[in-house]
Amino acid sequence: MIELAVALGILAPILCGVFQFGYTLFVYNNLESAVRGGARYASMRPFDSANGTPSPEFSTAVKNMVVYGNPAGTGSPIVPGLSGSNVQIQANMAGAIPDSMTVAITDYKVDAVFASFTFTGKPSRTFPYTGTPAP
Repeated sequence: MIELAVALGILAPILCGVFQFGYTLFVYNNLESAVRGGARYASMRPFDSANGTPSPEFSTAVKNMVVYGNPAGTGSPIVPGLSGSNVQIQANMAGAIPDSMTVAITDYKVDAVFASFTFTGKPSRTFPYTGTPAP
């Protein structure tokens, strides 16, 4: 009994720590895949703004791609608690046409067992712009 009590006193926190780390890594990996898909989608979609700020239609479609995995915004979020307000889109302009598109996650909070982690600016992905500017 004493050996079990000592072993559980050591192994239980280690097990909880491994679970917490694994869950956070799982969520981060899902966010990384979602951001990559959103940045790729943004880099191929016609960009409809000359001043470098994406139009509301463009932003909504890219945010839906990151959050739901489709531009229509149907279904459930890829990770729990993710919303469009957590997605940041930046067009890196070269004149009137974007040179690249950057999509990042901001202020997303992962609640694990004993602690919570906030992802700000990470994950982030930049793709060269291959689309065409809208007329």
